[in-house]
Amino acid sequence: MAEEIKQAVVASNKRRLQGVVISANMQKTIVVQTETYKAHPIYKKRVSVRKKYKVDDRNEVAKVGDVVIFEECRPLSHDKRFRLVEVVEKGE
Repeated sequence: MAEEIKQAVVASNKRRLQGVVISANMQKTIVVQTETYKAHPIYKKRVSVRKKYKVDDRNEVAKVGDVVIFEECRPLSHDKRFRLVEVVEKGE
């Protein structure tokens, strides 16, 4: 019982992000772009900040334009540090 609770806590500590697939040309890897907003330090206006992540997609289910949720994991290669959790919305 205590083991199950401990494992659930460990799994919940991983960072989960949501983004749009912008490339699916590699085998078992997709590139996902996230967009967040930050306030500009001087002008105080909202500025969009985009970041790209390489995500492991073992079953190759995600296509370009899909909205996906992915989570942090151990390093899988030089750039890959995330695994695909689910496809939230299919693209065009």
